[in-house]
Amino acid sequence: MHRMARRRLSKKLEGSAIGIAPHELHLVSRDASNIEGKASGWVKPANVEEVVTILRDCHARRIPFVARGAGTGLAGGAVPTMGSIVISMMGMNRIRSVDADGRFAWVEPGVLNADLSRAVARHGLHFAPDPSSQQSCTIGGNVANNSGGPHCLSTGVTSAHVLAIEAVLSDGSVVTLDQESSPFDLRGAFIGSEGMFGIATAIKVRLTQNAPHHATVVVGFPTIDGGARAVSAIIAAGIVPSALEMMDAPITRAVESYVHAGFPLDVGALLIIEVDGLPHGVEAEIDSCLTICRQHEASYIRRAQTDAERAIIWKGRKTAFGAIARIKPNYYLHDTVVPRRRLAEVLGKIGHIAAAENLQVMNVFHAGDGNLHPLLLFDRREEGIMHRVHRAGAEIVRVSVEAGGVLSGEHGIGLEKRDFMSLMFDETSLAAQQKLRRAFDPAGLANPGKVLPAGSGCGDSLSAPEGAWV
Repeated sequence: MHRMARRRLSKKLEGSAIGIAPHELHLVSRDASNIEGKASGWVKPANVEEVVTILRDCHARRIPFVARGAGTGLAGGAVPTMGSIVISMMGMNRIRSVDADGRFAWVEPGVLNADLSRAVARHGLHFAPDPSSQQSCTIGGNVANNSGGPHCLSTGVTSAHVLAIEAVLSDGSVVTLDQESSPFDLRGAFIGSEGMFGIATAIKVRLTQNAPHHATVVVGFPTIDGGARAVSAIIAAGIVPSALEMMDAPITRAVESYVHAGFPLDVGALLIIEVDGLPHGVEAEIDSCLTICRQHEASYIRRAQTDAERAIIWKGRKTAFGAIARIKPNYYLHDTVVPRRRLAEVLGKIGHIAAAENLQVMNVFHAGDGNLHPLLLFDRREEGIMHRVHRAGAEIVRVSVEAGGVLSGEHGIGLEKRDFMSLMFDETSLAAQQKLRRAFDPAGLANPGKVLPAGSGCGDSLSAPEGAWV
């Protein structure tokens, strides 16, 4: 930002963080993906009034902006493009109010996912979406990407747990989006819009009552195919557990070496089944699940007997990505969805894709809804490795869509899958999405260059004015 303009904005923001130091810009120019951009400045507002001030300033001088939470996104959604400034929402991290009787809370976007559940635990409540990064990801980021998690099979992803959103649009106007004041579900449109419609400054979240009873079981199968067929049979039987998570043999060994959760090392696939609810219903459903697993050649069954044992099982599942750091320093985590009946087939193809590029692959995924998370392991220092990694990633997307799947289950499109959108959508569909984006952000200032392919319209050539921030 030009020095005088930055000084003027700093006065308006009453001392909130704002800067252009190179080391700061380096940190805010990437997220947890393998994509890096270039920010022209960053600012951290403390309240909605400061967000309004910043966006009015951006709108007046046509400076593009990117809202950023904890930076845990995996699709490049928070990576700044086109000379954007980065607006960190981590300064807005208050839980404004909790209505335990009504089972909802108003929270700011910088509140961490796990912190929200910890804060309402004394009321016997929790926030149901539980991404594996829930200890560090923010509610604002969950809204931007419509995040899921292992326990969203039965309760739904973020959109099912957001009642209303206070948002600032790119011209600085403040709106409240809910399901009651309009016949149009603009709240639903905003969720999953990846920051292209504006900035959420407060979110009314639905809180879920803690279940009185849990049954958590680890089941081993000789092959992925057997486990996948068991998962399909469980759903076909009309049973929808709270979680059906699967890990292949390589990642099971990595996790066990890291966490020591007691996972068996002689199985081809590991399935974690969790059922919650009233005791009699839980016991009946878990018995049915295990009967189905035995019919599909389950070779190992262990049920958690204590809360501590249940916790270590889930720690093993949710720290899977950290466990592989002991094997290779870098990984590329994908996120596609395929029909359950084709899980084993697509996983087999992913194995061949990785082998063709001389890459190691491990698989951990939400088996209940077919949401795959193949991890390609690599060392970035190896010459030419990124070309192989990205070739393999592109092929994984292609075979997933060809199998009747979709580009993303919960990580979003961002920059990572933007240029694959035409695999799923024709020009008319992409144009309709662009029109919706323009309705919220006519100037194309909010997170430009994301989701919609280059050449599809709004914001394609947008960039910050020369010297605006640097």
